[in-house]
Amino acid sequence: MHDNKPSSHQHQRPARLRPLCAALLLGLGGLACAGASAKVVISQVYGGGGNSGATLKNDFIELFNAGSDTVNLSGWTVHYASSTGNTWNNKTTLGALSLPPGQYLLIQEGAGTGGSQDLPTPDATGEILMSATNGKVALTNANVTLSGTNPSNAALVDIISYGASTPTEGAPTNALTNTTAAQRLGGGCTDTGNNQADFTLVAPAPRNMSREPSPCNGAPAPGPSPSPSPSPSSVSIHTIQGSGATSPLVGHTVTTRGVVTKLLNNGFFMQEPDADSDPATSEGILVFTSTVPTVVVGQLVQLTGVVDEYNVGAAGNALTAAHTVTELKTITSLSVLASGQSIAPTVITFPQATNDDLERVEGMLVTIDTELTASQNYFLGRYGQITLSANGRLHKATNLHRPGSVDARQVDQDNARRRIILDDGSSLQNPNPTPYFSADNTQRAGDTTPSVTGVIDYGLATASNTGLADYRIHPTEAVVFTRAHPRTDAPADVGGNVKVASFNVLNYFNGNGLGAGFPTSRGATTLAEFNRQRAKIIAAIKAIDADVLGLMEIENDGTGAQSAVVDLVNGLNAAMGAGTYAVVPDPATGTGSDEIKVAMIYKPGKLTRVGSSVSDTASIHNRPPLAQTFSAPNGEKFTLLVNHFKSKGCGDDGGVDADQGDGQGCYNGRRLLQAQALRGFITNLQAAQADSDVMVIGDLNAYAKEDPVHEFTSNGFVDLSERFNGPGDYSYVFDGEVGYLDHALATASLSSQTTGVHHWHINADEPTVIDYNTEFKQPACAACGPDYYTATPYRSSDHDPVVIGLNLIKHVDGSAGRDTITGTAGDDLINGGEGADTITTGTGRDVLVYGSVRDGLDTITDFTPGSDRLDLGALLASIGVQPGQALAQGVVKLVSTSAGVQVQIDTDGSAGPAAARPLALLRGMTAAQLQPARDLGL
Repeated sequence: MHDNKPSSHQHQRPARLRPLCAALLLGLGGLACAGASAKVVISQVYGGGGNSGATLKNDFIELFNAGSDTVNLSGWTVHYASSTGNTWNNKTTLGALSLPPGQYLLIQEGAGTGGSQDLPTPDATGEILMSATNGKVALTNANVTLSGTNPSNAALVDIISYGASTPTEGAPTNALTNTTAAQRLGGGCTDTGNNQADFTLVAPAPRNMSREPSPCNGAPAPGPSPSPSPSPSSVSIHTIQGSGATSPLVGHTVTTRGVVTKLLNNGFFMQEPDADSDPATSEGILVFTSTVPTVVVGQLVQLTGVVDEYNVGAAGNALTAAHTVTELKTITSLSVLASGQSIAPTVITFPQATNDDLERVEGMLVTIDTELTASQNYFLGRYGQITLSANGRLHKATNLHRPGSVDARQVDQDNARRRIILDDGSSLQNPNPTPYFSADNTQRAGDTTPSVTGVIDYGLATASNTGLADYRIHPTEAVVFTRAHPRTDAPADVGGNVKVASFNVLNYFNGNGLGAGFPTSRGATTLAEFNRQRAKIIAAIKAIDADVLGLMEIENDGTGAQSAVVDLVNGLNAAMGAGTYAVVPDPATGTGSDEIKVAMIYKPGKLTRVGSSVSDTASIHNRPPLAQTFSAPNGEKFTLLVNHFKSKGCGDDGGVDADQGDGQGCYNGRRLLQAQALRGFITNLQAAQADSDVMVIGDLNAYAKEDPVHEFTSNGFVDLSERFNGPGDYSYVFDGEVGYLDHALATASLSSQTTGVHHWHINADEPTVIDYNTEFKQPACAACGPDYYTATPYRSSDHDPVVIGLNLIKHVDGSAGRDTITGTAGDDLINGGEGADTITTGTGRDVLVYGSVRDGLDTITDFTPGSDRLDLGALLASIGVQPGQALAQGVVKLVSTSAGVQVQIDTDGSAGPAAARPLALLRGMTAAQLQPARDLGL
């Protein structure tokens, strides 16, 4: 559970670009190119820090404000690429820094092992190790991803190439050395657009913000900002908002007026009734009162307050620092001038043209005249918000495309333009009642609304003030959702004769197994909570009804009488019948030292374990994979491996385990090694079982196109989810984007026996407020929303289970002569061939194949209608008859005899002269007992 409500304060405008970008951005209404008033350049670059012969210990990059206005550098980023490289993954993002005119800013980068002197106190630090001779450095006004040897990006502000590097801005500078830096001429003021002409090589001389400013126009450095005017001036809202990145009047006391459009619990929005002609300046603004406001919607009010730019996130959150909210605070006077006023909503559509298009309507009343889909409802019960998106659901880029690819980056950019947060207009936590719920006490992701009218704001998208933030809308009219993505009572039919499933059961911990031992370290905090969790998990597994089920996130406490996995099986058998499920014993090599493990349960009435379970003991696995070979009643075998790879959550590890910025999260390097180790383990299993039929299931904590999954699919394994459902399949929602972490990967031989795959969407699309937890709900919290818990599968976990159908059929073939054929106890495909055969199918669901009119005169001793079936498809095709017409045309006839029902074939039908001949005698049957469609495929 999370304790911090995303703030109701929010907003800011995009930082401006250099004059060079004007031609590139012509017509892109969401951004503007700046003139000389805002011109930050790279003024010095040095890459020899700590090298042999160097005096300084560190590399550095120096910036300089060559313009006439102070520039907010929050979120600005410096990037480095090798001399001819096209990847710019080495970068340093700046925090909350402002750079006055004529001021330098020093960014300390990576250190070598030599050098004797530290840099002057840096204003920012990074870890980039730059070449001492040849390389490229770029500056952007946002934390973007650059690509190409000479990148082109709307956020690009300045770029320099030095030495034998790809030219980026004119010709490169001369090559640097361990004792020389490239320094911009004119103290940083020279900028002809040609690196060779603008820079000279000098001994490194790093300058930081403590240096006396030297503005380029020769004017004296600006003094401290004046105190707010003691006599407030009357200013329109669009003047307060301005068209720049921040209000031009920050810190000033102003008097303004507007019509109240939306009340919050700690402020309100108001809008200028007389709009100006500039679409870049918003007519609305947030008024922060800190307490419940006394005004009402529709009042025209005049007030006096201080202009402020409010950062809704942490100081180091570059995203929120780049989107501060223009607001009025410290309200000293407020008067109501009129009532009953109205503001017509400004109509806008989605997707936005650019990420920051909504900045121009910050604080304004708008109607989004586009159908929007609920993409995430995780925070609905806690914070009253839903992530909405245009053009359907948002998909995780690396679920569709390889990480770092152009296509993946395009998906990320498109998602940002399609997304907005629907808020409830309050900063109160656990709203009562829970907003946007339908009559069935839920709101499912995938539901749609035709339009939304409300006030545009900016806020946190998650519970973390360092995490994702986005524009949001506070509705002023009821939002009506259509249940476009309804619940289902059970998974879709995946076919086959063996059903496999995989289910992450979200920290199933049963205390000490005797009703005590709560709170647990990861799961339920009380016995009552555990019983609620247990009921949901059992309801879900009962509905799945798998023959074998792999489990993740179950307590790692063995398989004794009080263990979590035995407790679960006991509950299932109480609900489904004694002996329905049994636990696959833990392997002799153990289940690892993690608090959670993977486990497996199966139906001994459907499958038989072949040998003991085994685990991959490679040290790279913190939760060892579990493998077990099973045999169907007909003797057909397959091996199942249950896995739970290292999570994406970041720790203190660096190197390949750090977030590489390619969308795969932290520890991707470790997950790739786990996948590689598992492939080697599988090879050994196949050799030991002399069988190639292997399936890998579980939570791999990697989306479909990420490296760990690619390790399998590029080496002969088939992604069954993609094969059956396409690339849009999903089992998990994170930051409003869907994808599948829960996989079914099969060898080619087992893929050919797979009949279907289904992610049952009982969890990812449901809000957390309906789960088993009792915190932040009534009655534990009297002021909170109701307890919507039901003992149903929905929101039993955070991952959707995946269900797979296998058709494990035994092929039994006769000869051209007279045979006596006996099937197995399982499902068989029996082809007696020519000759009068006597066939006993055995138990199971058996298919008897007839491919030619020469087949026949068979006696089937134990045909069971509704279970066994004659397949006449190939035979009828050989004489040009459609199965659906065979009975009507008299080509197939059912004749009752004293011995049973005889299936006859008449090749020219009732109208022809040829006589019918017996094909098969179903001993003991009558024609009335047969259903032709079911039992004969007719």
